[in-house]
Amino acid sequence: MSRFHPFLSEDKKVELKAVAESIVVNGKGILAADESTGTIGKRFDKINLENTEENRRQYRKLLFSTDASFAEHISGVILFHETFYQKNDDGTPLIKLLQDKGIIPGIKVDKGTVILAGTDEETTTQGLDGLGERCAQYYKDGARFAKWRCVLKISEYTPSYLALIENANVLARYASICQQNGLVPIVEPEVLPDGDHDLETCQRVTEQVLSFVYKALADHHVYLEGTLLKPNMVTAGQNSKRLFSPEQVGHATTEALRRTVPAAVPGVVFLSGGQSEEEATLNLNAINKAHGKKPWALSFSYGRALQASVLKAWQGKQENVNVAQKEFLARAKVNGLASQGKYEGGVCGVAGDQSLFVAKHAY
Repeated sequence: MSRFHPFLSEDKKVELKAVAESIVVNGKGILAADESTGTIGKRFDKINLENTEENRRQYRKLLFSTDASFAEHISGVILFHETFYQKNDDGTPLIKLLQDKGIIPGIKVDKGTVILAGTDEETTTQGLDGLGERCAQYYKDGARFAKWRCVLKISEYTPSYLALIENANVLARYASICQQNGLVPIVEPEVLPDGDHDLETCQRVTEQVLSFVYKALADHHVYLEGTLLKPNMVTAGQNSKRLFSPEQVGHATTEALRRTVPAAVPGVVFLSGGQSEEEATLNLNAINKAHGKKPWALSFSYGRALQASVLKAWQGKQENVNVAQKEFLARAKVNGLASQGKYEGGVCGVAGDQSLFVAKHAY
């Protein structure tokens, strides 16, 4: 008799693995359109647009109704709860616009960060209560993957052991609950770019964070083949006095992954972490061109780095929709190329070299 309890059925494993692999198919990545109501409001403020439900619907409709060719570069979209249930002008659910293009809908299921007591303003992420029921409903309504973000920061005394182990366990519990309910969990432990640390420091902390995460995932019997990782790239802090090239970022990032991420994981979809659109694309390209073994697909799950030029072109005006959609198509295409190490640079949108850094960034 086996000593190990079968936590997932073989059929469920097959489904989870197939979805995870479909998301990171060659040349495709994820659009992270899961900004909370408050966060999208900050983006709208920059274009002097009121943060109403209708304006949020119009903006997400703009993205999802872009020419179907964007599906050549985007395999999945992470949605916020409100967006997941919104409809097009003709009553068609917005997620059906994605499904009809062969794009997989995903859902943000965490409920934001809260201060972790007993630390120097470090955080953990809330939302585990009732998560199983919510995941089951989202799966029934069409979602096939989920996302949960935990945040760690680099300072003289952080990340602390408490923050490392707490956030790793929260991510593992989330991942296990998702898989039990049919959703592929995207595991997102983000090391914030705030600070003046150098590239080496970010690499060592990133390796530490990922080591804690994968130990916790193993402890919680998470099926790695049915997961994706969404980490930060290894970059210097925003206030670092030293500058590092994309090639240096690519080497440090892939080395950190080799030391910590099991080969069983199908793919790594990087967050852009406040980099400009062009910077995020160049660094992703360098990561894919870096020397050394890379047993996972290395792609993107970008929010700001796919949308900054779109918002700037749109300005909340109907007459600018086509121009904004062209900006979205252009960013999707170059990041698709970068996920294959084929981007040659120079394709900047209207916000291409604009810094997208937000201190202590929250969704």
